[in-house]
Amino acid sequence: MRTLTRAWPDSTLARHLLLAVLGLVAVLLVLQGVSDFRRFQLAEMAYLGIAAGGLTVLTGLNGQVSLGHGALMAVGAYTAALLLPDRDASVPLPLVLLAAAAVALAVGAIVGVAAARLHGPYLAGATLALAVAVPGIALYFKDTLGGEQGLRVVLPEPPTWVLDAAYFVTGQDLTTSGYVALVGWLVLIVTYVLLANLSRSRVGRRWRAVRDDEVAAQLAGIDLGRARVSAFVVSAAAAGVAGAVLALSVRLAAPSSFTLTLSLTLLAAVVLGGLGSLTGALLGAALLTFLPQVATGLGTDAGLSDIQAAELAPLVYGLVMVGVVLVAPAGLAGSLRLLAVRRRTRGALSTTSKGTAR
Repeated sequence: MRTLTRAWPDSTLARHLLLAVLGLVAVLLVLQGVSDFRRFQLAEMAYLGIAAGGLTVLTGLNGQVSLGHGALMAVGAYTAALLLPDRDASVPLPLVLLAAAAVALAVGAIVGVAAARLHGPYLAGATLALAVAVPGIALYFKDTLGGEQGLRVVLPEPPTWVLDAAYFVTGQDLTTSGYVALVGWLVLIVTYVLLANLSRSRVGRRWRAVRDDEVAAQLAGIDLGRARVSAFVVSAAAAGVAGAVLALSVRLAAPSSFTLTLSLTLLAAVVLGGLGSLTGALLGAALLTFLPQVATGLGTDAGLSDIQAAELAPLVYGLVMVGVVLVAPAGLAGSLRLLAVRRRTRGALSTTSKGTAR
């Protein structure tokens, strides 16, 4: 254990990069051994995790509540759809993802400036209006954005070097669903490394200072408005790139994919996992992705019809949500962290008392 501790890099960036490499290896190994349906679910978990990661930075580190991140995902999804209308589109996929993040960032800057003076329920109400209004834009500009039917997204062919690299690592050909899942998890890993470094930087400390005590932060020379807008912009960019991954996964950008339910789902993932924790955001995304299918399977095994089993999923999801809030009010990751801190403290006190007795 001490050897592992000594081998662990001291630099925050080096630690995050090492974790990213280990995570990428784990993703490749998992994608190798699962079916195409599981790969589709893993892609879903990836885009929910990206958006939840951005939201947990905004809500957990800066104290702003947003109910409109589903709308920001729609911005990213429609940007990807406009850039990838058919197989003749020559825009490389990385540029599509960057464009989706940039457009969502610009929208987030406008919304963030307007919302910088709002707090609590007023901010939640303003972002709620965003979540309701943005999908309607696609209906109004139906000639450009496809109306109710939405826009089709054509997935570009995977580069040859990606196919060769995947075959070299896994020994298997990379399927289309595997390619989408791999892209989603690569984006998630890059996003999490950036968010983790940002939260440990001076910018992250300013966000926490504004969240903890606005008066003290202002007396310390922190511009409250700038801190809030920067947190909103970063979170919006993450939501935009998550929307692009969603569009690539389902091959469609349509208003029905970005209802208020999606925004509430993201907020639920953040609360379940633990506010301010990227690990918690990923745990929450995993719960929201796999729990409905597990509940449906249990219902089918118990003798329920397919429809009854499907209706059981929201009930189980709600019960799990209430249970986590009651048993682990700090979220799954937050409660595990508190348990670890208490255990270390108890061990240190025990060692001190033994030394005093001698």
